[in-house]
Amino acid sequence: MIAIPVLETERLRLTALGNHHFETYAAMLADESSTRFIGDGLPLDRMNAWRSMAMLLGHWMLRGYGMWAVELRETGRFVGRVGLHNPDGWPDVELGWMLAPEHRHQGYATEAATRVLRHAFDTMGLSRVISLIRVENSASERVARRLGGRQNTTIDFLGKATLVYTYYPSETDG
Repeated sequence: MIAIPVLETERLRLTALGNHHFETYAAMLADESSTRFIGDGLPLDRMNAWRSMAMLLGHWMLRGYGMWAVELRETGRFVGRVGLHNPDGWPDVELGWMLAPEHRHQGYATEAATRVLRHAFDTMGLSRVISLIRVENSASERVARRLGGRQNTTIDFLGKATLVYTYYPSETDG
């Protein structure tokens, strides 16, 4: 087993996804506003939410990094997921985020992703990280820009026009 590090920010704790997160994780993935820009854009039922969580945890085992559950530090309440992944067929290590609807527009994605970028560059020694953002996803574009990302190309990814935002250690606030 790999030890998944715990990262903290002023308001958030990034920790390993666990069984205690499943109900709120499944609810987030059942919400079409959460999944419309991910994969095929459809919400997931409980079985596929379980598979999603298992895949994210398996990514830690296979790659040594992955997605964290994001919790509010004060209460432990699940906010969403933020982290790094690079499944087979991905163009590079990707920084991704997804927040439950009730936790959006509070700066949590930017706060957690800033901490993940710092970990990627300072601890993991990565020289670049990307975010793949569907053309229609203006909210994620705003987050990427706040993180210091630069949109340098558009690709056809999984059959959809996708913006590639790139982050480098010298250009991020981390």
